[in-house]
Amino acid sequence: MKRVVVAIDGPAGAGKSTVARRLADKLGFLYLDTGAMYRAVALWALRANIDLNDMHRLEQLALSSDISFKDQGRRVFLNGEDVTEAIRQPRVSAAASQVSTIPGVRRALVQKQREMAEGVSVVMEGRDIGSVVFPAADVKVFLDAAPEIRAERRAKELQQRDGMANSEEVSSELRQRDERDRNRAEAPLVQAPDAVYIDSSKLSLDEVEEVLLRVVRERVSNGRELSR
Repeated sequence: MKRVVVAIDGPAGAGKSTVARRLADKLGFLYLDTGAMYRAVALWALRANIDLNDMHRLEQLALSSDISFKDQGRRVFLNGEDVTEAIRQPRVSAAASQVSTIPGVRRALVQKQREMAEGVSVVMEGRDIGSVVFPAADVKVFLDAAPEIRAERRAKELQQRDGMANSEEVSSELRQRDERDRNRAEAPLVQAPDAVYIDSSKLSLDEVEEVLLRVVRERVSNGRELSR
């Protein structure tokens, strides 16, 4: 089977990571969580006490970072260290939102993303995969959900992971994240013209996965089952 690139974009809390990982497992494709890469750079910046407004130093950090994935994208490594849990801390999430607006950081990580996906079939999710990273992707999806649904999902995720979550704070954080993502100068969050729009507000995870599988099959195999 030819190499296939599936690009899934959408706002924070839309469920991209979970469904992209499941889709990759089902298809036997490589899964890449690009958001984790920005989080890794943010974590390194925080540890190094780098000002999050210092665009030059942050760009250099992104360029020199060694970011890799193992266990089908479930484990994230920064310079050889497993940072899977560390990058999910609230302060890292907030820092990543700032770091991701820096043009030099985005350019550096986009290049790394393209290199990781070279020569293999991949499901990649983020904010600018179909519009910037892989504008010629075989399948483009824009996964969305109502703001209140996204906030509810994110709060539930934080509750399960950390045992605490303030719904109002989560909603406020998502609104701020949406504002930054949609209005940044470099690679803002937009739906690619040829992307399939999916509103997951009223869909279960299984239903979203089935819709995505159907879209992939229609786009790359004329409806036939894709083999691993």
